[in-house]
Amino acid sequence: MVGVMERGKLEFTVGIFVLVGVICLGYLAIKLGKLELIGGDYYELNAEFSTTSGLKHGASVEIAGVEVGRVKHIGLKEDLALVVLAVQDGIPVYSDAIASIKTRGIIGEKFMELSPGGAGELLHNGGNIQDTESGIDLEQVISQYIHGTVE
Repeated sequence: MVGVMERGKLEFTVGIFVLVGVICLGYLAIKLGKLELIGGDYYELNAEFSTTSGLKHGASVEIAGVEVGRVKHIGLKEDLALVVLAVQDGIPVYSDAIASIKTRGIIGEKFMELSPGGAGELLHNGGNIQDTESGIDLEQVISQYIHGTVE
């Protein structure tokens, strides 16, 4: 009888540790994967680019090297690329802001760099960033150099 109770206690304890371990792994997966379970405190801004070559959904949005949001969606609007940015509440972005697609290192990942401005009106959810700079397409530059069409 004593052996059965001890075995039951041991199984219960092991079960608790397994449950805690699974919860911790789930938490780490969400945090490291930068997933949002709940909408979070973000507002959306739109920016149009002639090309977004290499920019991906979920890429970071940074101001002065500090991550302030993520790229939420990339789609087409007529012949331009429409990028929807999710920026943290409390981070002011103005109508004279500049959105630029940058690359980490020579062949690193693409991210969005925001120069938030300050002279224009404050942008709110659904606002449009007018000034944009598409990233440099390294493949196109190399192709132009090889074919002698660099100006």
